Amino acid sequence: MELPLGQCHDSRSWDDDSDPESETDPDAQAEAYVARVLSPPKSGLAFPRPSQLSTPAASPSASEPRAASKVSAVSEPGLLSLPPELLLEICSYLDARLVLHVLSRVCHALRDLVYDRVTWRLRALRRVRAPYPVVEEKNFDWPAACIALEEHLSRWAEDGRRAEYFCLADGHLAAVDSVLLLQGGSLCLSGSRDRTVNLWDLRQLGTEPSQVLVKTLGTKRNSTHEGWVWSLAAQDHRVCSGSWDSTVKLWDLAADGQQFGEIKTSSAVLCLSYLSDVLVTGTYDKKVAIYDPRASPALLKCQQLHSRPVLALMADDQHIISGSEDRTLVVVDRRANRVLQRLQLDSYLLCMSYQEPQLWAGDNHGLLHVFVNRNGCLQLIRSFDVGHSFPITGIQYSVGALYTTSTDRSIRVHVPTDPPRTICTRKYDSTLNRVCAEGNLVVAGSGDVSLEVWRLPA
Repeated sequence: MELPLGQCHDSRSWDDDSDPESETDPDAQAEAYVARVLSPPKSGLAFPRPSQLSTPAASPSASEPRAASKVSAVSEPGLLSLPPELLLEICSYLDARLVLHVLSRVCHALRDLVYDRVTWRLRALRRVRAPYPVVEEKNFDWPAACIALEEHLSRWAEDGRRAEYFCLADGHLAAVDSVLLLQGGSLCLSGSRDRTVNLWDLRQLGTEPSQVLVKTLGTKRNSTHEGWVWSLAAQDHRVCSGSWDSTVKLWDLAADGQQFGEIKTSSAVLCLSYLSDVLVTGTYDKKVAIYDPRASPALLKCQQLHSRPVLALMADDQHIISGSEDRTLVVVDRRANRVLQRLQLDSYLLCMSYQEPQLWAGDNHGLLHVFVNRNGCLQLIRSFDVGHSFPITGIQYSVGALYTTSTDRSIRVHVPTDPPRTICTRKYDSTLNRVCAEGNLVVAGSGDVSLEVWRLPA
């Protein structure tokens, strides 16, 4: 349910940072938060499952258009004398990248056939055999989507038998709550309840553990922060870590991971978004703040947008979207400096993955929700049950792949169809916190003090 916009605007300015909370033990506060927010919903609370939330689109076979015939007539018998349908069938056995980037250069006739959007739409729908995508935008890039889908399906074929699995268990002494892949998956950052941020070189997977773990960030021995490290974000070679000690620390990987800044926040930092010009934080004291790490003082704007802790957020050049334990989703216009929308939900969102204009989010009931951003106005399009029985702690969405982790101790690999189709599930002995995928690497943080890493076929 969307509240009237008139109820969205807060009379206080962004710079109002009032209502400071009394000092508390960050460890006790963090433990109470985990027990409250990440615990499974009470069994007595019934929540509608996907059949009541999602109306699947019609089967693609009933609505698939036929590819238009753009192959010119050829007098000589040969490949080009075949009907377009037969040419497409032959192409379906070839790698999508080869078809798009090589076959299109053979001749004008094949180029016209290959560049036809209907050709790629038909190919993609035949691969996934389900409605796809969940939201089709104008000028949707069907060739790129098809390539991404086929790559994802190939990498996780046969229940992921071709994926190499590594458990990095020698770097942390407590649960890993945040992970971040960098430089195409070559490097990885991990943040833990042992108060450290570790830098890993995943190019060394399979060698001695000492070669994979590069260093622990910070100058203090065995400690990066004075509280649990809960969030990580990056902008090029600059990265930042947010902690329950109410600080954000900034690191320069181009300078061997040296610290180049520190921001003191009003409360524990639960989520971060690092842009080229600003750093956005969501904190335990219900506030969203914008900082310029290059300035002094760094704080630019701060406002209490929620009545409970801010659990997840994303930001781009135009908007900031924040989700809270108060079960609201708030959209802020960065340029106009005002609240555009406040959505009241039936659950609270723990994680988000944004690929404009779609926002995919996991909630405390183990459900997945898909929103579309229309000029700052979010619309809930679909809600799915993807098989998790407990809260979803991590999500990574792209046009061709979908990954989710949960406190039910599993990671699930899906195809982002409507509804998502699970193609691989891995169960572990402890909670999985966060997931990140880049290049041919997938990483999840574990409550079992380790990083779970999958290296996929290139």
